[in-house]
Amino acid sequence: MNILILNGPNLNRLGQREPDVYGSNTLTDLEKGLKTFGNQHGVTIESKQSNWEGQIIDWLHEAEKKADGIVINPGAFTHYSYAIRDAVASIDIPVIEVHISNVHAREDFRKTSVIAPVCKGQISGFGFSGYEMAIDYFLRRHKS
Repeated sequence: MNILILNGPNLNRLGQREPDVYGSNTLTDLEKGLKTFGNQHGVTIESKQSNWEGQIIDWLHEAEKKADGIVINPGAFTHYSYAIRDAVASIDIPVIEVHISNVHAREDFRKTSVIAPVCKGQISGFGFSGYEMAIDYFLRRHKS
């Protein structure tokens, strides 16, 4: 099983950006932890991060040929990127939206996702563990 992890804008600043909200671990820490989790469960994990909307869209399109599932943290694009929403809707593999913080307990603008309606589900507020929860969903889906 191959899972693509896509992280959007400013997630390259994890560990530096608002540590009271996102914690002190870095994107590298997240990616290493997910690779370890994947190895323990027989899953190949590929992680990518971009601050560019078009790059994320290209990766979504390319993933259709090689991934069994996608875990995406679109960052701020969550709230307004109809282009990423349309890219998710256009591919024929399941996508789960993940957020490190509980977006529903934060500013009002963060409570709306234009991407969630075309995703299999959304996981929010469990820190880095949310990514593992999404991968676990794919593992369970694959077994049935």
